[in-house]
Amino acid sequence: MTDYEARLRQVEREIFGRRPEHSIEPSLDRITALTGLLGDPQRAYPVIHITGTNGKTSTARMTETLLRARGLRTGLFTSPHLTSIRERICVDGEPLSAERFVDAYAEVLPYLALVDESQPVPLSFFEVLTAMAFAVFADAPVDVAVIEVGIGGTWDCTNVADGAVAVITPISIDHVRYLGNTVTAIAGDKAGIIKPGAVAVLAQQPVDAAEVLLRRAAEVGATVAREGLEFGVTGRELAVGGQLLAVRGLLGSYEDLFLPLFGAHQAGNAACALAAVEAFAGVAPPAEPASRGDEPAALDDELVRVAFTMMSSPGRLEVVRRSPVTIVDAAHNPAGMAATVAALNEAFAATDLVAVLAVSEDKDVPAILDQLEPVVSELVVTANSSPRSADPGKLAELASAVFGPDRVRAVARLDDAIELGVALADEADARSGAGGGLPGTAVLLIAGSVITAGDARVLLTRTARREPAPGPASTAGHDGGRP
Repeated sequence: MTDYEARLRQVEREIFGRRPEHSIEPSLDRITALTGLLGDPQRAYPVIHITGTNGKTSTARMTETLLRARGLRTGLFTSPHLTSIRERICVDGEPLSAERFVDAYAEVLPYLALVDESQPVPLSFFEVLTAMAFAVFADAPVDVAVIEVGIGGTWDCTNVADGAVAVITPISIDHVRYLGNTVTAIAGDKAGIIKPGAVAVLAQQPVDAAEVLLRRAAEVGATVAREGLEFGVTGRELAVGGQLLAVRGLLGSYEDLFLPLFGAHQAGNAACALAAVEAFAGVAPPAEPASRGDEPAALDDELVRVAFTMMSSPGRLEVVRRSPVTIVDAAHNPAGMAATVAALNEAFAATDLVAVLAVSEDKDVPAILDQLEPVVSELVVTANSSPRSADPGKLAELASAVFGPDRVRAVARLDDAIELGVALADEADARSGAGGGLPGTAVLLIAGSVITAGDARVLLTRTARREPAPGPASTAGHDGGRP
C-alpha cells in the first residue's frame, strides 16, 4: 500500500465518521459557511444542476459525456458511489486519484472545525464531500460542472450552487421521511434548484409534479423545456448491446444515435441530457428564442453520435456475466423497479428470471415486490453491506405474502445469495433445454439498492474492487435514482 493509499484510508475514516448523508438536518447554513470560508468555489464556473427521484446519476453521466465531447473540461459530482468514494468527484470523466482526493480533503480540513463549532449541527459526510467537489472543480479549473443533488433540492447542500440549467428527472414517491409522502410535496422540494433566469429541463412528470415545477419556473422567470413537447425521443428500436434512437432536441433533430444502455427510461434520460447540453450551449426552446446576435444552432450531428456511443451508467441494467446472463441494477423504489422490469422484458428474452434482492429497510418493499412478482420465477432475498439493509428474514415474510412461500428463499449473505441465484438460473436453463427450449435464456437479476449493485459488481467482476470500508457509516449513503 502506498503512502497516499494509507492516507486515503485515514481520510475516509474521518469523512465517514461524520453524520451520514441520509441523516438530514434541513439547512444551507453549514454549507454556506464552509463554501464562504473556501471563497465560494461553486461560483467559479457554470453549473448544470440535476435532481429528480429516478435517473439523476445516469442523466448526469450522459450530460457530462456530451459536454466533454464538445471539448469542454468538465467536473462531475454524483452520489452514492458503487465501489469507491473517489467516484463521486470526477474531472474530465475520471475519478480523483487517491493523491488528489487526499489533497482536496487537506485543503478543506482547516475550515471544518470552524464551521462545526459555529453551527448547532456539525457538517455531514455529504456536506464535506460537496465542498471538496466544489473546490476541486475551481482548482482544475473546469469549464462546467454537472452537479447531482443528494436528496431533494431546496435544502440539499448542492443548492448553494446556482445552475444555469436545472434538470429534473421523473419524480415519484421516495425518501418520504424528508420530502413528504405526496408527489406534490416532493416536487415542491426538488423545484428549489430552478433559479432565476435558468433553463429548466423537465423530464416527463406526473401532472401534479409538472404543475408545481412549472409554477416555480414562472415565479423565478426560468425558461422551460419539457420532454414530449419542446424535446424528446421520436424513434427507438432495439439494437445489439443497447438501442438506436432518434431524438428531437430544442432546435435540432438527431438521428441514428446508438445508446449502449437498455430501456425506454434510459432513452428518456439521454434526451434530457441532450436538451441540457443544448440549453447550456445557448439553445432555447423555439417559443422563446435566445436573445443573441447569432441564431442558436443544433449541436454537431457527428459529435452527438460519438458522445452517445460513449455513454455508460455502471450498475444500471449492467450485464456483468454471460453464463448465466447476470444483470446488476440499482433500482431501489417502485418506479425504478417498474422501469427495470420493463427494460428486462423488452431487451432480454428470458425464459426464467431469477432475482436476488437486497433493499434498504426504509423503502416501500411491498410495492417493489409487486413490480417483480409478475416476471420473477424465483426470488432470493438477502442483505447488502449497508447497516440500513433490511433483515432477510423480514424481507422473506413480506415476499412470501406476494410471491407465495415456495418461490422465496432467504440467505443471510449477498455472496451466498448470488451463488444460489446462479444455481437456480442454471437449473432453469437445464429445464428449458430438456423441454426443447433454447439453453442460456435464464437471467439472474441482482437489484434493490446502489449498495447492492456495487457489492455485486465487486463479487462478480475483476475490474471492480470495493475499497475497504473504514467504518460502519461508510455504506450508509442514500440510494441512487432511476437505473
